[in-house]
Amino acid sequence: MKLIGILIEDYFDEREVIYPYYRVQEAGFGVVVIGPKVATYHGKTPFTIDATIAAEDVKADDLAGLIVPGGFAPDRIRRHKSMTSLIHDIDAQKKPLGAVCHGGWALISAKVVKGRTLTGFMSIREDLEHAGANYLEERVVVAGNLVTAQHVDDLPGFVKAFVDLF
Repeated sequence: MKLIGILIEDYFDEREVIYPYYRVQEAGFGVVVIGPKVATYHGKTPFTIDATIAAEDVKADDLAGLIVPGGFAPDRIRRHKSMTSLIHDIDAQKKPLGAVCHGGWALISAKVVKGRTLTGFMSIREDLEHAGANYLEERVVVAGNLVTAQHVDDLPGFVKAFVDLF
């Protein structure tokens, strides 16, 4: 079974983890939740989720694709070289890479946005542009293997576009 990784860190947006988690399973994929270490992580509410594997123990070869949910977790994800390296390696292998809302912050730190067309939450638009991205004011943008979405409300289109890459 092909595995999709979902990155996790504290202050994740619960909806941006749960919705893709189940929808990619419905599409026939396995899901692995990847954190900086095996631990329990807290969302923006009291909701928690367990990372079942540490990013340093995952290789891009192990995954069919990777999703970076939003919330404030991407600001924490980008602090871990093991996580940004995984993002970079997935992209280098041209495997589906998705980011929702503030997920673009982690993409910036993984150095995969320069010259790319994408979207993200409006408050990180300047961050993305300063990193060399071409920002589009669209709900979901697909550019090669990269799928990005602006907001939690865009999850249905985001997951469909992500799964369609397969």
